[in-house]
Amino acid sequence: MSRDVEFIAPDATVQQAAEMMGELDVGALPVGGPDDLLGVITDRDILYRLVAEGRAPAATRVGDIMTSPVTGCRPGDSVQSAMDLMAAQNIRRMPVLNAEGRVVGWITLADLSRRLMLDNEVLQQALRAITEPSA
Repeated sequence: MSRDVEFIAPDATVQQAAEMMGELDVGALPVGGPDDLLGVITDRDILYRLVAEGRAPAATRVGDIMTSPVTGCRPGDSVQSAMDLMAAQNIRRMPVLNAEGRVVGWITLADLSRRLMLDNEVLQQALRAITEPSA
């Protein structure tokens, strides 16, 4: 998980959110703050709840199209548990929340796939076999 989490305010415009997502090269932003997570705005929210409806990005507030409530996991959850939760909820990114509900991190499918690749020796060997030059 990433421990450096950037938040956006619910009263920010969707245009500001899209700009921030582009600058950070992310597909979602948590809305609110670490102690007050109100929702998540994703690239899909922007596509389906703004663009498809013909709404103006500079006139629409993040809070009007964000996804809420937010599904999250705990820091001590296993990789398998996080994957199962994301699959069950059909989400690609989610906050990591401590026991008090404070956001302490952010986890993505990319994070999980990297961990699985690093932990799987058979996969590592197969990748080495196809990427190393033959003798």
